Amino acid sequence: QPQLVESGGGLVQPGGSLRLSCAASGFTLDNYRIKWFRLAPGKEREGVSCISRSGSVTNYADSVKGRFTASRDNAENTVYLQMNSLRPEDTGVYYCAAQVAQSSGYCPVGGGSDYWGKGTLVTVSS
Repeated sequence: QPQLVESGGGLVQPGGSLRLSCAASGFTLDNYRIKWFRLAPGKEREGVSCISRSGSVTNYADSVKGRFTASRDNAENTVYLQMNSLRPEDTGVYYCAAQVAQSSGYCPVGGGSDYWGKGTLVTVSS
């Protein structure tokens, strides 16, 4: 059974950092681009980032560009989202999602995916 499990969320003060992990089981991530999404209270789901199969291409929402960095370790079947300079508006449940990728370069932020995790809560507050 394919599964994605996020971890690393928590409470952090504004300006702080968190590193989220997304571990896959039941399938290998090699052929999948991985997207991160977030859902904040009262808002629609927002695409945050996309990382290509090899990790050579990363794209980000304007709201997180320059602060968030996606990376992956295919040998560990895990993807990461390093979040720096966190702001209260970054608060939300963060989800990773895997989408099978035919090409190695195309990596859109947002959109559909094949498998989803259940999310991890990030709260940025003083």
